[in-house]
Amino acid sequence: MMPFSTLLILSVIFVFVTGGKLPDPEVKIEVMHKPLTCQRKSKHGDMLLVHYEGFLESNGTMFFSSRTSGDKNPVWFTLGTQEVLRGWDKGLQGMCAGERRKLTVPPSLAYGKEGKGKIPPSSTLIFDIELMEIRNGPRSHETFRDMDLNDDWKLSKQEVKEYLKKEFEKHGYAPNDTENQVMVDDIFKNEDEDEDGFISAREFTYIHDEL
Repeated sequence: MMPFSTLLILSVIFVFVTGGKLPDPEVKIEVMHKPLTCQRKSKHGDMLLVHYEGFLESNGTMFFSSRTSGDKNPVWFTLGTQEVLRGWDKGLQGMCAGERRKLTVPPSLAYGKEGKGKIPPSSTLIFDIELMEIRNGPRSHETFRDMDLNDDWKLSKQEVKEYLKKEFEKHGYAPNDTENQVMVDDIFKNEDEDEDGFISAREFTYIHDEL
């Protein structure tokens, strides 16, 4: 067995060589099922709809299932924006709709030393996750192109207004012109950094709740 003093020296050398930061632990990914065709793979910024079950690695106890808990509906979230565990943001990249993965997530990419609810401190977690659907995220290039009706790579107030109107109608709400205009004005107040009356592709990359 290597002496403790030698291990300590080696770890100090490693930290020095790598710029003072140890690498993030990895998520173990096991593909349980993959569809025959894959028209699109998940990427940072996409909205994903998933069903999942979570287990404690230590004893196999299930602590949550979207199929049996609450309203039993799958869950929407945006990939890569820390809406979910860091282990999910890492482990669900490049996934196809219809694919099922088993993720083994170390504590540092889950609930850490503190734990949460039914999850004890420093727990390694196992998730069985099925990806049901992939949609363009609210800040994706695809969404920008959908909004940019005249393909000039900048958004006018009218283009943003049309987009919001369609979003309201898509989700079953009657668009209100007054509320719509207030939202548009608020968006441009926060997004139009150079105040030229347009939102550029670069300005669009910043997160904003209304879009």
